[in-house]
Amino acid sequence: MGRKVSPEKKSEIALAALRETDTIAALSTRYGVHANVIYKWKRELVNNASVVFATKQGSSREVDHEAREAELLKKIGELTMERDFLSKGLALPKKAASDD
Repeated sequence: MGRKVSPEKKSEIALAALRETDTIAALSTRYGVHANVIYKWKRELVNNASVVFATKQGSSREVDHEAREAELLKKIGELTMERDFLSKGLALPKKAASDD
């Protein structure tokens, strides 16, 4: 089983391959990664480059965070309304004291 390569290192190697200042064989030797893996990472980088520019509000993590926050706020509102409704239903009217 091969060693784990961080996403940062993968992008560094893929960018180096994309620049074509060195051959894939030279990059393979320098980084200790098989040439086929470098070709794969280079292809993934090229195919997914549009994701970087896909959002106007910032990174996809920011968009995911904002969507999750909106979802949670909506759920809080629903639960608050449900709690208020149920608490009103559970409030029993006080019995009038009867004189026996």
